[in-house]
Amino acid sequence: MKNAWFIAWHDVRNQLRQGGTIVWLLVMPPIFFYFIGTVTGGFSTGLTGGTVTPVVVLAEAPGFLQQQIDLRLRDNDFAPEWRDASTIVAVEQPAPFRTLTFGDNLTDHIAAGEAVSASYDTKATSISRDFEAIRIQRSLYTALADIAAAEVTSDGALSAQALQDLNATPRIWQLETSAAGKRQKIPSGFEQTIPGILVMFTLLVLLTSGATMLVVERTQGLLRRLASAPMSRTEIVTGKWGGRMVLATVQIGVALIFGTFLFKMDWGPNLAMVILVLASWAAFCASGGLLLGSIAKTEGQASGLGVLLANLLAALGGCWWPIEITPDWMQFLQKLLPTGWTMDALHKLISFQDGPASVLPHVAILLTASLLVAMFAVSRFKYE
Repeated sequence: MKNAWFIAWHDVRNQLRQGGTIVWLLVMPPIFFYFIGTVTGGFSTGLTGGTVTPVVVLAEAPGFLQQQIDLRLRDNDFAPEWRDASTIVAVEQPAPFRTLTFGDNLTDHIAAGEAVSASYDTKATSISRDFEAIRIQRSLYTALADIAAAEVTSDGALSAQALQDLNATPRIWQLETSAAGKRQKIPSGFEQTIPGILVMFTLLVLLTSGATMLVVERTQGLLRRLASAPMSRTEIVTGKWGGRMVLATVQIGVALIFGTFLFKMDWGPNLAMVILVLASWAAFCASGGLLLGSIAKTEGQASGLGVLLANLLAALGGCWWPIEITPDWMQFLQKLLPTGWTMDALHKLISFQDGPASVLPHVAILLTASLLVAMFAVSRFKYE
């Protein structure tokens, strides 16, 4: 196997000299981790995952109810900035990104039992807009319930002191919740993004750089020179597979380091089994890169097919979003794809914290698939 190691080592050196490989290996993963993990982290904990949403509240002479509404807005992760509506001149400043507008003399009208208008305007995207509207409605209805309760406890005389007394009153009813059985929270934020991007990028790099390099060696006659060297076909093919396996291992290792130390990723209580799953995935990606490099006739074919297959398998396998939020047919399809096997195993270990035995079938399937794909790649491997 000395010759195989020699080929693998030089293949890795050549691939790491390619600027594109270095970019996708070292630069792009943390960038994708940050942006996608931040965008998808809104629903991971609490209402907004701890993210405070600024909102401008326009009201003319709101009275003492301003404090109660402000309190309920902050309870729903808003950061209200109150402004006097009578002093706002639209032509002198740009419109705020989010605006909650009340009618004038808010407290006086409510104390008199009169209706007060409230409107909310936001420039957020459709999904965020709906979520913000729900939180605004929750804030206002809670404040309305506080007003009703304060009037009852103060014999119909609504006052700032009545609201303060209500806020200071201990809540009689308290709801305590706990998980019945294993954890059921849908992965989101970095918990979803880091494993998903890791799986996707490993496949992407192996199906592009790994396959393209083999095509270049064939078209430039380098494989013919290897064929004339004192090496067996088995040693050459094993070396080519080994080089791609090392590249996949480097990709996974870099992602693990960035995820752990830069993004504080918690890999769960079974890190050893997580690494075994990722090693099995690396083996499959190495076999896939060898197969694509063996059947592609040009660099363009290898690169184009690699990008297409990697993105398609990533999307359908649950790398881009939690598969638990997709329709039933997509969840069924995931079970038929190698990316799906890997992501399901990682979620079991990391997000749902199942035992190591729960992913042994996934590891067995990945290793079997790796062997089958490698055997097919060997049958299609040619020197010219």
